[in-house]
Amino acid sequence: MANNRMTASYEALPKIAKIFLQIFFGWLIGGVYRIIRFLETKNIVTLVVGIVGLVTGIGNFILWVCDLVTEILNDKITILAD
Repeated sequence: MANNRMTASYEALPKIAKIFLQIFFGWLIGGVYRIIRFLETKNIVTLVVGIVGLVTGIGNFILWVCDLVTEILNDKITILAD
């Protein structure tokens, strides 16, 4: 990818690698990814969802499932990661 976004390195990984990362480390990747996306887009909802996902157990589980499904279907994290 030729863009300068910090999340571009994660998005440039092969689909199968991102799926494996989501299965094993999705509980951490989802929150951190959204916080980094906030730094790029300045969308406050993305920051709040990232923090809630890292801090709360149920929020973390919900984000993990959503991120795994969107990685499989769209090859990127899309839900509340604007």
